[in-house]
Amino acid sequence: MKIKQIRVVELDIPVTPPKSKPTRPAANKVSARRALPINYYPEFATEFGKMPGAGAGDVWVQVIAEDGTFGLGACSYGEPVAALIDYHYAPLLEGRDALATELLNDLMWRSVQNYGASGLATVARSGVDLALWDLKGKLLDVPVYSLLGGPVRDKVPVYATSDDLDWSQELGFKAFKISNPAHYRMGLDGVNLAEEHIAKAREQVGPNAELMYNPVSSFNVEFAIRVADRVRPYNLRWFEEPLISSDLEGYVELKKAVNWVPIATGEHHHGRQAYRQLVERRAVDILQPDMKWSGGLTEVMKIYIIAEAAGLITVPHTSAGTPWGQHFSAAAPESPIAEYWMGSDPGIPLDEVCPIPGMPMPKDGFVTPSDAPGFGMEIKPEWIGPWDHTAAARARGIS
Repeated sequence: MKIKQIRVVELDIPVTPPKSKPTRPAANKVSARRALPINYYPEFATEFGKMPGAGAGDVWVQVIAEDGTFGLGACSYGEPVAALIDYHYAPLLEGRDALATELLNDLMWRSVQNYGASGLATVARSGVDLALWDLKGKLLDVPVYSLLGGPVRDKVPVYATSDDLDWSQELGFKAFKISNPAHYRMGLDGVNLAEEHIAKAREQVGPNAELMYNPVSSFNVEFAIRVADRVRPYNLRWFEEPLISSDLEGYVELKKAVNWVPIATGEHHHGRQAYRQLVERRAVDILQPDMKWSGGLTEVMKIYIIAEAAGLITVPHTSAGTPWGQHFSAAAPESPIAEYWMGSDPGIPLDEVCPIPGMPMPKDGFVTPSDAPGFGMEIKPEWIGPWDHTAAARARGIS
């Protein structure tokens, strides 16, 4: 079966308002503060949704086979990525075997080596690759986890990323990850702020729950060591992405200096080589690729195999909140838990805020992926429209 067309699209999924009333706005949307590397400069906002460079909008990709069957995938970062897909990857892959996911991934990877195979090029490749896997499952009439070798667990354990810990507990989660309000530029005040935040979280979830902490690349080595030492009594499950992704030597130094808490990173690393270097240098304990940013499912499976061979686990970023992440987690033995990012308001059950029709939602701390063909998304053709490449220019007043 040949690929007829690859295109960037926009989805207009009908939104059904939740039946339940919220008890308060979600902390992840209104009160939680997150430091990013750019917050070295205080002029930039730390509120979710206002942080520069934090996502820049979803980009959906549709791959259509010659018989009309289509697959869908997603990535991030708006028009720059959309242009790469429509004007670089699509002409390269159209007319080729839709089932040859390994060849198609390799063509995309090799085609961008001269101007950089990481960064936005890898993000763009992610959306195309995920759409190809969805299409492959539909053409073969099997769920994607079957294409990966079949499920290794009946249901996937899930942890909640949220500062609404009481609501996460009420929903049945037993493991939790919290935000980080501190930046290394804050010095001792930042160390104190980090400890206060973690101490309150540990008090809320109790001594027997797994608790993780995510600085999102906003520390340097010296500050990360100070914070790790200060929060040692709170028994963190892991210390996530304290340094920027390019600071390999910093991660090596940090791992040697901090041996009482596992170091996790990876959501902002792009492509298998970056993860191979982390593993070769034993710079981290847990790899966290994001399938929408790190190269798609094909690339994440390569990353997983590198980690598995080294005795390390892979816990993809936000995997329980995406169809592709759910299928990966069901089929990967050395991926013992999945992340669900809690963006909805407390008081509203998760099944009332499902963002993608057909995608199962976590319940009582577990999720089981759909057994429908592909990723199991139930998106009707009439909800799919073309991407407007001129919209971004119009929004900035560029004619």
